[in-house]
Amino acid sequence: MTSNKKSRYTPAQARSAKKYINEKTDQITIRVPKGDKSYYKAIAEKNGESLNAYVIRAMKYLNEAENLHKEK
Repeated sequence: MTSNKKSRYTPAQARSAKKYINEKTDQITIRVPKGDKSYYKAIAEKNGESLNAYVIRAMKYLNEAENLHKEK
């Protein structure tokens, strides 16, 4: 049985999105213990964020806090 599931993007849109991602973003992979991903994802969703946005915000916050501590 084959599925003829339609993409929500045209092939041109998919190529354009892939090109944008490759040119404008870097990829970071993190590993967490089993079960932790769903925990962090739930926290992110409570804050109305994607897991990606939550992790980026957390990294920026931690970096700012560490820099403030070093300046004192």
